[in-house]
Amino acid sequence: MVRYVYDFSEGSRDQAGLLGGKGANLAEMTRLGLPVPPGFTLSTEACRAYLATGTEPEGLAAEVSAHLARVEEETGRRLGQADDPLLVSVRSGARFSMPGMMETILDIGLHDDSVRGLAQASGSERFAWDSYRRLVQMFGSTVMGVDGALFEAELTRLKDERGAPDDVRLDAADLAGLVRTYQELIRRETGEEFPQEPAEQLRRAVRAVFDSWNGERARLYRRREHIPDDLGTAVTVQRMVFGNLGADSGSGVAFTRDPATGRPGLYGDYLPNAQGEDVVAGIRNTVSLADLAGLDPGSHGRLREYMETLERHYRDLCDIEFTIERGKLWMLQTRVGKRTAEAAFAIADELAEEGLITPDEGLARVGGEGLSRLMFPRFDASAAGDPLARGLPASPGAAVGAAVFDSAEAVRRAADGERVVLVRQETTPDDLPGMVAAQAVLTSRGGKTSHAAVVARGMGKVCVCGAEGLLVDTGARRLTTRDGTVLEEGAVLSVDGSAGAVYAGPVPLVDSAVMRYLETGHRDGAASELVGAVARALERADRVRRMEVRANADTPEDAARARGFGAQGIGLCRTEHMFLGERRQLVEDMILARDDAGRERALEALLPLQRRDFAGILEAMDGLPVTIRLLDPPLHEFLPDRTALIARGAAAEARGERPDAHDAELLDAVNRMHEENPMLGLRGVRLGLVVPGLVAMQVRAVAQAVVERVRAGGAPRAEIMVPLVGDVTELRLVRDVVDRVLAEVSEASGVPVECPVGTMIELPRAALTAGRIAEEAEFFSFGTNDLTQTAWGFSRDDVEAAFFSVYLDKGVFPASPFETLDREGVGRLVSIAVEEGRAARPGLKIGVCGEHGGDPDSVHFFHRAGLDYVSCSPFRVPVARLEAGRAAVTDGGG
Repeated sequence: MVRYVYDFSEGSRDQAGLLGGKGANLAEMTRLGLPVPPGFTLSTEACRAYLATGTEPEGLAAEVSAHLARVEEETGRRLGQADDPLLVSVRSGARFSMPGMMETILDIGLHDDSVRGLAQASGSERFAWDSYRRLVQMFGSTVMGVDGALFEAELTRLKDERGAPDDVRLDAADLAGLVRTYQELIRRETGEEFPQEPAEQLRRAVRAVFDSWNGERARLYRRREHIPDDLGTAVTVQRMVFGNLGADSGSGVAFTRDPATGRPGLYGDYLPNAQGEDVVAGIRNTVSLADLAGLDPGSHGRLREYMETLERHYRDLCDIEFTIERGKLWMLQTRVGKRTAEAAFAIADELAEEGLITPDEGLARVGGEGLSRLMFPRFDASAAGDPLARGLPASPGAAVGAAVFDSAEAVRRAADGERVVLVRQETTPDDLPGMVAAQAVLTSRGGKTSHAAVVARGMGKVCVCGAEGLLVDTGARRLTTRDGTVLEEGAVLSVDGSAGAVYAGPVPLVDSAVMRYLETGHRDGAASELVGAVARALERADRVRRMEVRANADTPEDAARARGFGAQGIGLCRTEHMFLGERRQLVEDMILARDDAGRERALEALLPLQRRDFAGILEAMDGLPVTIRLLDPPLHEFLPDRTALIARGAAAEARGERPDAHDAELLDAVNRMHEENPMLGLRGVRLGLVVPGLVAMQVRAVAQAVVERVRAGGAPRAEIMVPLVGDVTELRLVRDVVDRVLAEVSEASGVPVECPVGTMIELPRAALTAGRIAEEAEFFSFGTNDLTQTAWGFSRDDVEAAFFSVYLDKGVFPASPFETLDREGVGRLVSIAVEEGRAARPGLKIGVCGEHGGDPDSVHFFHRAGLDYVSCSPFRVPVARLEAGRAAVTDGGG
């Protein structure tokens, strides 16, 4: 028969999967000899069995009765006996901490008879009735389904009648009357009586805790924290100890270090004459643990001793709940405490310095997400006020600026020295200049991987996307909130990209000392200890990581910034970004050319511009690899918008004028090149094979830039990457052009030019035929953005706003597959390509250049998959460095 129940003396902290975090840690404290009230734990297996059938598993009731009998024997009291009753608490305790998400019921065992026995045994009638009213209120709302607000309303009414500022001022008669009021409330709302049988109270309380695993609060929390739905919760049943027995009693919460900063010491709150839920609820002002030393020096000394024991035993910050019952200190819970990113780095660093943990353990305890939060400026929370609207926190940080509604205005104002926030319904590539000029980007549509989000993250810009509460009217240059507030262009906005909030007016910013260090190497200032901890974590990560970290960068400035952040090369240089701005005209000329000669003239005009771009990037990354991707997007993206061209022609005809000839020519080209789904059409390698001279021009520019750098005494390491290959023949045809042009430039210059030629693996067919493609490719780089789109069969730009939120709510996605790699599907394609590619070409260099290259969770997958490097936007390089190191110490050699 399956066993479902365990005494606290039978478990350990290593059994959190079976006993839940609370039960496992209570067992651990019991093993350490700390004063833990006796009790037992119903396992997560019991919960899963109950939830699967809706009934208690066979044998559970008998096990509970047997373990309860042991507690009764140890305490010398029976549950709910009329004189001096044993009372127990029933608490949830999942494997992963979910504070406040599931249910707790205290004082099980009280009823109309035993409350009088408790009053006599304790010598306090008020305490007994206070405990009883707590049980009836908790049980009524949690187990019997009565709206908790109804109980609070009755308590508030009674306090108002008595002129009592809090419930401590209510006497025994008041509380006895409140119990009767509560019981009548339950009878009225449910049609049944509050149960007087202690065994029934216990049985129903346990079932309610099991049921709370699937409550809406718990489900929402698990989705946000990526906790699996099938784990279930354990339930702890424990003898009650009372902090509400008078001035020599109380309850508190303590931390062995400051969870906000990581500084060592006793931190926490204590509330005299109170139960534990009073501390959490904030119904009265607490006192500090330092004040406890004056109120009860003996308990304070023992608490300090136990806290030191726990921190050294757990080798980490411990979060502790305790109760003092008439001078006797009881330990009710401990767990490894939650902490801020700042505290995480500080604590890991200090514990490693003390020798409590190894440097590798310290590295494993910090994370890329925390480092990312530390890199960006933040708002002073105390000065923020209520937000205008909330959206998705697409790119972290905080920024203040004047609202502008188009790219040109952003550029104009920024040129005049004004800080601006670019506000759009959604952004397009045409908005790039405005995004560069703005301090932050705010959109009313789109998700975390929309154009605005991806580009903003790449540039280190603050971004909030999908703020649906804002009506953005770009024509009228204003936005309107749900409550009707209208903000015209120029109004100051504060955008919090970490919280996804937008505020009217300026909110003070707090600078990031960590970012100053990463940019300059300086460790001075008030946060020097934190900066030192971050620096040592990154240094450790660099020593132990196997994977290199490169950057996605398209300009010399971005390349230099990435190198400063520790990038070991460029994994993706997107040449299409070099065709924007003033050069767009040359692209138009190329597309509109009526013959080969016209096209050649346009390409020849682009050649020196591309060469200068590549030379600057190769100089910034001198001695390090620079992977240059040939033109990828469809050519029509470089032409004006079709609707705008039609509108201009119609407007001219309405005025009796002939439409502009150039506009007509452009419209003809746009119509000719129009595709229903351009991302699956004429782009990437297909474009290079269809448009004569395009590949040759780009390769010649790369080769000539290499020659220029060699003659200048540099050590350029250019690599040429062919995008969107689905068949080895495509790559072979392009490679023939590449090899010919490289040979021509080498011969003409007298400088040997050797550029490895590889491909992006971004189509399922490429992954599934990687062995064939590796015959022609000297390296692979996974384009996981497009690989995700093509594997799932949806367009990122179209589907995020359409149904991603529903899929996340329903658990189809644990997280957006564009943020964290889909391991089962896309990850499987990656693994196949790695295995088959290296089987065909041993030693094949393989990396990833999609946005997943900077995602902490995805970096660990790429390490295990055996990739040689990850590449990400410059501002995510430190995060990727840290996570690559953490992967090496937590996931093995890869």
